[in-house]
Amino acid sequence: MMIGESGMFFGGYMWLFWLLVIAAIVVVIMSAINTKSTGGSKNEDSPIEILKRRYARGEIDEEEFTRRRKQIES
Repeated sequence: MMIGESGMFFGGYMWLFWLLVIAAIVVVIMSAINTKSTGGSKNEDSPIEILKRRYARGEIDEEEFTRRRKQIES
């Protein structure tokens, strides 16, 4: 009786195991693709965009923002 039940698992539900393995592989690949695409765009930001973000976060004040923007634009 036990042989029949284990045979049913491997024969009847083995497709579910392989479906989960394939789904896990797809998730890993998609995660790697998303990491590469978002990681690359941050390195390509212009100096003005970086300066604007720093000002928005409060890392620099308005005077320093204006001074640095003029230096970048000249």
